[in-house]
Amino acid sequence: MHRPLLEARRVDITTLAVDAIVNAANAGLLGGGGVDGAIHRAAGPQLLAACRTLGGCPTGEARLTAGYRLPARWVIHTVGPVWQGGSAGEADALARCYRNSLALAETLQLRTLAFPAISCGVYGYPWEAATAIAVREVRAQLPRTRTLRAVLFACFSAEMLALYERALAAPP
Repeated sequence: MHRPLLEARRVDITTLAVDAIVNAANAGLLGGGGVDGAIHRAAGPQLLAACRTLGGCPTGEARLTAGYRLPARWVIHTVGPVWQGGSAGEADALARCYRNSLALAETLQLRTLAFPAISCGVYGYPWEAATAIAVREVRAQLPRTRTLRAVLFACFSAEMLALYERALAAPP
């Protein structure tokens, strides 16, 4: 049984040569701001065309497209919850984003996967809580994977990197 590498780095997710990157998408999957817009710009117009065929994606679920002009072969699109104060099921929805993205990666027999900080941009999820959920869910799913060898949390800022490093250093 292998133990996949789990790490955080301050890096632009659109530059990563991994099997798949996860896109923190909106429900329409038609691009937007933040990481979603950056991924769409880097992948090129074919990504938007492919997303239009998917019929959207409910919060917590995941959909797949090719990576097109990205170094990553695949893009797993997941829709995180909008923060509404914490009593509207946001934590469960965010956890499902990670579980469903990892399940899709396993179905594809991917070896390397990179996540952004889902829901931490315009969706307003508190960063510390979001990073704790991300690390908890990925750690819980990794022992069940057969093919994943490395999961990277791609951090957009030094502050986000510090939060992921703290969550990764905490005992499971």
